[in-house]
Amino acid sequence: MNRRCFGFLLCGVVSMALLAGCGERSYRDGVYSGKSSADDTGAWGEVTITIAGARITGCQFITRQKDGTVKDENYGKVNGEISNQDYYNKAQLAVRAMDQYAGDLTEKQRLKDIDTVSGATIAYNQFIEAVENALETARE
Repeated sequence: MNRRCFGFLLCGVVSMALLAGCGERSYRDGVYSGKSSADDTGAWGEVTITIAGARITGCQFITRQKDGTVKDENYGKVNGEISNQDYYNKAQLAVRAMDQYAGDLTEKQRLKDIDTVSGATIAYNQFIEAVENALETARE
């Protein structure tokens, strides 16, 4: 066998091996939770995913501040008041993005198909990590 033929054969064998590892993963039906690592402020994300019939049928995503407080409609306020409207608006953008990321996962079924919301990149990264951790426990 000449060098060129051997190269094509080797390339074909490697390609087949890589494709074999690219099949759809299957997940057990159930409810699974995952958590991201903390960011530089100590905040982290948590996700709960429901799987039925090998599909993600539900997803909830929240992020928590360092003290464990859920980032919700009060996130961005100081002592219960909006002291800086711009800061509050940015904080609330991230809160809205959490729902969008969860809804997109249920709709699109694949993490790589979920787009980052501009201004909510940290929440996006926490979401991706938390989902990966949850799906790891759901694998068959």
